[in-house]
Amino acid sequence: MYFIWYLLIGLVAGWLANLIVKGSGSGFIINLIVGIVGGFLGGWLVGLMGWIPVGTFGTLIASVIGAIALLLLVSLITRRR
Repeated sequence: MYFIWYLLIGLVAGWLANLIVKGSGSGFIINLIVGIVGGFLGGWLVGLMGWIPVGTFGTLIASVIGAIALLLLVSLITRRR
């Protein structure tokens, strides 16, 4: 059951990050992938800052932070090509 919850949080985090960075969503699958990878990245980043996300809202915030960082990193890499 937790797996489905994490997928939903990843989907919302990816959608929010796409709205913040690009101004529009990128589709269901892309938002889900960005949110899940961003969740791992965000958990690592906020752990480096000494913050431990607690609860659904904390996990969502950490995932959005990671997804935004991921989208910015990808945009930097793809612009140089």
